[in-house]
Amino acid sequence: MTLFHATADAYSRHRPGLPDEAAHLLADTLHGIRRPALLDLGTGTGQVPAALLPVLPRLARLDLVDADRGMLHRAGIALRPLLAGRAAAFHPVRAEEFTAPKERYRADLVTCARAFHWMDRPAALAMADRVTTPGATLAIMGEGSLWTHQAPWTVALRELIQSYLGAERRAGTTGTYRNPDRRYEDDLAESPFSEVEEHHFPLRRTWTPSKVIGYLRSTSFACPGLFGDRHPRFETEAQALLEQHAAKEDGLVEETVFDVLLAHRPGGVRR
Repeated sequence: MTLFHATADAYSRHRPGLPDEAAHLLADTLHGIRRPALLDLGTGTGQVPAALLPVLPRLARLDLVDADRGMLHRAGIALRPLLAGRAAAFHPVRAEEFTAPKERYRADLVTCARAFHWMDRPAALAMADRVTTPGATLAIMGEGSLWTHQAPWTVALRELIQSYLGAERRAGTTGTYRNPDRRYEDDLAESPFSEVEEHHFPLRRTWTPSKVIGYLRSTSFACPGLFGDRHPRFETEAQALLEQHAAKEDGLVEETVFDVLLAHRPGGVRR
């Protein structure tokens, strides 16, 4: 059973996609490559390839990696109309365990959105080194969650969750969340992909109460299984809380920044 077991439907329906600016930035890293290959780690329900396929028609091969088969199933449903005959393979393994699916396989772009913190990061970076072209780009990206956002409505929502589940942030049904002990930039500095550039895209999202409830069902810190038979009562209280804040705060607004780290090998030949 994976950390996000049974959350795939809520994940596909309620998680925000990638900002358009980030999708175009990723597409630009493949400029001049005639038939590029994408390797997406921790793909979830396929948000990265869903954003890339419309802006990168020459993308020839996609390999999507996620340990949760339910997530991959939903990714397949979402991506099928976008593939237009392009090769796509779904790998139900942890990112660190991915191996090249065929001889001479090499990815030109490796992406990891909102998932790097769940991985054995040095092992995942070593794997990426083994399966990429010399000039490949590695993209680590994401933004904070509603748990970490510091608006009045998100603070009140977090306090409600804690009143049910305890002060510590949960990480699925088996443990609590621990922040990474160092920055991703430090992980990259000690990897083969030590040449790093940063990009930051400010975002303003306005949520509805029902959308927030759906989002919570997709998370490791407030999924239904954590509440047991108290989950209906929690959602009723959360809905009321969110409606109150939406009325008095002119909406449930999230001001955040989507961060993208683009990493390369020093001196790598870029096509």
